[in-house]
Amino acid sequence: MIKQKIDKLGVVIALIAMPALLFVPFVTFKANRIVQGQPVWVFSALPAWAAACLTLVVVAVLVSAILKAGVLVRMIAACLGLVTVLVAIGLAASFLTPEGNSFARVSTASGFWMLLFAFSMLLIDALARLRPRPLVRIFLLLAGLVLLGLLARSGVWNELSLLKEFSSRADSFWREAWRHLALAVGSLVTAFAMGLPLGILCYRVERLRAAILNVLNVIQTIPSIALFGLLIAPLGWIAANLPGASELGIRGIGAAPAFIALVLYALLPIVANTVSGLVGVDTAVSNAAKGLGMTDGQILRRIELPLAMPAILTAIRIVLVQNIGMATIAALIGGGGFGVFVFHGIGQTATDLVLLGALPTVALALSAAVIMDALTELATRARKEIATA
Repeated sequence: MIKQKIDKLGVVIALIAMPALLFVPFVTFKANRIVQGQPVWVFSALPAWAAACLTLVVVAVLVSAILKAGVLVRMIAACLGLVTVLVAIGLAASFLTPEGNSFARVSTASGFWMLLFAFSMLLIDALARLRPRPLVRIFLLLAGLVLLGLLARSGVWNELSLLKEFSSRADSFWREAWRHLALAVGSLVTAFAMGLPLGILCYRVERLRAAILNVLNVIQTIPSIALFGLLIAPLGWIAANLPGASELGIRGIGAAPAFIALVLYALLPIVANTVSGLVGVDTAVSNAAKGLGMTDGQILRRIELPLAMPAILTAIRIVLVQNIGMATIAALIGGGGFGVFVFHGIGQTATDLVLLGALPTVALALSAAVIMDALTELATRARKEIATA
């Protein structure tokens, strides 16, 4: 009976969370930005009352995880644990930073990340068991983002080194955020405008299908840095010899090679999934439409493309998440984006500056995945309704 009540995932979560609370540094304190940091454990990093509250919450969450509490209880416990850890890291920064000292830095350490990871595992497991509807998943995502925004606006994180890095670079942060989104979304829109007709062509003309897909497969195998490098010379030549090209932003260094590379990488998923989705349409449905007097163009627009939409949306999800991640590398060739902070942080051995670029990238990719998964599920349901109508 006791074994049946113990959840194996809960045991794993406890094995991660308890050492993080007791034996691993929660934060790192630095007298200034460049000196070596000193590890600080939970009970030294927080006021006594805050350390006690954090300990009680961690224990309560782990009990609900280990003893197979109800799914809803586990989800609420995971959310409580995450919020408590996020508030605790801000309290630790405020507690350790001397009053009036603008040079001291308090950064997150491995204990914080282990607790965050453990409670995130519990939340993901609870959501997987609850299987919320697509619109509910989007609502939960928005609620989480709003909560993070409220915590940031409340000032509880103001003494964190990450927030200090943001404060000193706020203008450039939002500028690079716009560039990152422009690269990721703009290349997706361009690739979709090119890839959808190309996919339809491959579906209609089977002799072209293998050749086009093989070429796109070869492009996909080229490492991103190598592809950026291959584009520098021809784009530099165009900028030097074609009047007006440089004024349009076409240069060997900058956003142009990054944008073109992202478009090329995005073509294969869009074309392949378009072909797969159209091939997967039941021929009986197409034949019935022909029997009603529809032309090939009408069948494509009204029957085949709507039925292929789940596969096409899956391709858009793959490309969007891929582009959000790969746009980070664009900073290496002057393309901007969150990669600017990542590579500056690596060059200066400033972990918080790296996180300033990495965390928004992860948040964008996760949000895009959740939203596109929900839209794909809605499209799949609509396809089933069309097929059975």
